[in-house]
Amino acid sequence: MTQTSSVRSNKPIANLSLDLDNEWAYLKTHENPEWETYPSYLNVVIPRILDTLATRNLRITFFVVGQDAALEYNHHALSQLANAGHEIGNHSLKHEPWLHLFSEAELEHELAEAERYIQAATGHKPTGFRGPGYSQSFALLRVLSRRGYVYDASSLPSFIGPLARAYYLATGQFGAEQREKLNRLFGSWKDGLRPLKPYRWSFDQTTLLEMPVTTFPIFRVPIHLSYVMFLAGFSPVLAKAYFYTALWSCRIFGVEPSILLHPLDFLGGEDVPRLKFFPSMKMSSKEKINIVEHCLNNLTNLFDVKTVGEHAAIVTNRQNLIHVTPSNPS
Repeated sequence: MTQTSSVRSNKPIANLSLDLDNEWAYLKTHENPEWETYPSYLNVVIPRILDTLATRNLRITFFVVGQDAALEYNHHALSQLANAGHEIGNHSLKHEPWLHLFSEAELEHELAEAERYIQAATGHKPTGFRGPGYSQSFALLRVLSRRGYVYDASSLPSFIGPLARAYYLATGQFGAEQREKLNRLFGSWKDGLRPLKPYRWSFDQTTLLEMPVTTFPIFRVPIHLSYVMFLAGFSPVLAKAYFYTALWSCRIFGVEPSILLHPLDFLGGEDVPRLKFFPSMKMSSKEKINIVEHCLNNLTNLFDVKTVGEHAAIVTNRQNLIHVTPSNPS
């Protein structure tokens, strides 16, 4: 690690993270009853991810779902993440993308139980959080602050959220209750006005650092790898060029990018046939990993890549961080 850091010392900073959403979580959100058996692809996908990262000497942040950490058959795969030196974050207990509907008491239970399971499985207590579906609320920020979290990473400053939600609802079979819960999935139009750079939420005479997932400067469209995979379904060449252009745009506008991965970026339709309803799942795992590797090579060539926690530790003492007051529905 020391050698890599010295080589990259003159580059601007970026961070890299992966939301470790499991097969059952996708099935649950699409109201497929098979989710109740908690099918898992972690033992398949985690070795692929770790190999890809180790080749580039990268340490990243894995946001782990508490329910996966609670199941013993996932413990070996999850322990590999910690053993490789990666940061472990909290991605909620049950991966329900409507945390904005939870009360503070419900959120306290959600976070506490997830922390307990994650720490037991990995040996690490999370100090960073990302809500599933970028779910966020004033109540959640308050609970995170009370529980001693260093940062939240649930903000996606993009105008495209409602379009993504409309596509998601149109391609799934949801009941009225489920549609109501998903009403704010991926955020609202006004989220596109949020800052791209890290900032502080200010409330209750305290603050909490926000590490937003980066979107394309000016245009505010996603640049996370799942969106790149969506574009690759039309043209892999276009998708690679899009990501490279987005990275250079970040450099030009002084944005230290927070780049997001998902397990499905490493899995093809042949790996998880039940998830073929996802747009990029018509591609093979070999095709997808080739795109991931190309994008990560571009990222490491242009930026000094760190975990979200490492990036947060660097920016937290900067004097130019803006302060934002979250809206309180009460």
